[in-house]
Amino acid sequence: MPRYFFDIHDGAEVQRDAQGVDCASAAAATVEAKRALPAIAADEVPRDGDHRNYTVVVRDTLGAPLYTASLSFVGTWLN
Repeated sequence: MPRYFFDIHDGAEVQRDAQGVDCASAAAATVEAKRALPAIAADEVPRDGDHRNYTVVVRDTLGAPLYTASLSFVGTWLN
């Protein structure tokens, strides 16, 4: 089973995945990336402002990027 690596970008820093995850296919790895984003955003609510973009970059075993998915957090005062 191929191994894929999921690097996390939050606009301030990059966390490179050194372990990776075995996935049945590249399509399965994209599903993992999409599932990871809401969990990351929930744990990392920005405390220094109301805007943050979270991005997962999926890499193959050679380090080549294959897929990217992003989720944006935007808070706005309504008064």
